[in-house]
Amino acid sequence: MTATVPLLILALLWAPSPRPATQEPAPTATKPMALVAGQEHVRRAGLGAAFHGGRRAALVAELRKSTPAGLVLVRGLPAQRDYARFHQDKTFWYLTGVESPNAALLIDLASGEELLFLPRPNAMKERWDGEQWDCEDEWVREATGFRDVRPGSELIATLEERVSSSKVAWISKEPWIGLSGCHDAAGPHDRAIERDPLDGRPSREDALQSRLEERFGYEVRDCAPILAELRRVKTPEEIAALRRASQIGARAMEEAIRSSRPGLTERHLEAVMSFVHRAEGAAGPGYHAIVGCGPNALVLHYNQVGREMRAGEVVLLDYAPEVDHYVSDITRSWPVDGAWTPRMIEIYDAVLAAQLAGIAEVRPGRTMADVERACRRVLSERGLGKLLPHGTCHYVGMEVHDVGQNGKPLEPGVVFTVEPGVYDPESGIGVRIEDVVLVTESGCEVLSAAVTKDRAALTRLVAEEGILDRWPDGGVPEPTPQREVQHSAPR
Repeated sequence: MTATVPLLILALLWAPSPRPATQEPAPTATKPMALVAGQEHVRRAGLGAAFHGGRRAALVAELRKSTPAGLVLVRGLPAQRDYARFHQDKTFWYLTGVESPNAALLIDLASGEELLFLPRPNAMKERWDGEQWDCEDEWVREATGFRDVRPGSELIATLEERVSSSKVAWISKEPWIGLSGCHDAAGPHDRAIERDPLDGRPSREDALQSRLEERFGYEVRDCAPILAELRRVKTPEEIAALRRASQIGARAMEEAIRSSRPGLTERHLEAVMSFVHRAEGAAGPGYHAIVGCGPNALVLHYNQVGREMRAGEVVLLDYAPEVDHYVSDITRSWPVDGAWTPRMIEIYDAVLAAQLAGIAEVRPGRTMADVERACRRVLSERGLGKLLPHGTCHYVGMEVHDVGQNGKPLEPGVVFTVEPGVYDPESGIGVRIEDVVLVTESGCEVLSAAVTKDRAALTRLVAEEGILDRWPDGGVPEPTPQREVQHSAPR
């Protein structure tokens, strides 16, 4: 908790480029309190009460098509079990904007009544951890749009009271997701724990279903597929958050490219990007950094980031932040020393041509499968098709691999990646180029376009001065001196 000196040095060394005049100010939407004019406290929930209220209204409208009466119950996360910032579950935050532990949402479908349950005030906890959202904070009602805010201790009694008139209870069976989380990792993890003969715990979502059925007699239904469809098409507020995440991710990626040179380790580039993410207002990583140099670039989700970077090798960097609960997903590949070999050029140019062909295919009515076919066609024509072992598209939103049906036609507001790659074990070269695209009325907008992928521009960027060029000793630690061992005379 005291190791802050390196970040302070980075802050002094980093000279960020000026923001364009049209760029939005650094986001504060996920902070429960922000000081305005030095005096007045203005509190805001998530992306604003109107956004989250609109998401609840859209969910209710869909559920009423099959169940005119019933309850919707969504629980936020409890307080964390480690010394880390609390980060709310994605589903609960999407519907409430509440960034505080031990909260719950209950909606009565028949009446439209919305109840928000929060903890009672706890002065000792606030003295240690700062402002907490509690049921007696008057500002919570205005910030969230909930008129009925009750103590969390009343949730059980409320469920018992309403079971006679509302036999159906809707919950989301989507696995809970926090910072850096994703359903395609969380779901298999939960299932593995349940199958473990020495553990056997059900998921949090399965446990909630069991309690509602066994204790109260509710008929439990899963609203996760409906929420996934709502989340698949982004609102203007979500698009703005995704744009902020991509802008910050692009600036961090450019700093990493500038700092790239032989002798540093993969970890140095991760550190540079993490610093820029946080300095620019990100909550943290959207996913773990993938920084693979040389043979490590062939490992698709490589996460060790310990190898020294060497001249004559390609580094593949896949890393982006989370901002206002929305993430970006950006990958660039380049020679560590900026010097391209003929094989590097051949592979890189093919991957870039494939990505551009895929992006050109993005427009309403097409599918992600159409985009992938365009990418693969280019690589196959260049004799590299067998060196692409993964899909080239996935949704992006609150999760880096966001929810939604992959086969549906694209429509305005859909956000996803285009990321072909070639991984050549013979040469040890791995290249992936990835951008986040937003489907528009006439085509698409590349949200992460601010970081170059032009080969000549990448070479120039590597040659520029980066943060680590201004770091003491060039960012390379002195070797640890070897101590002489004094041997005792045999006794």
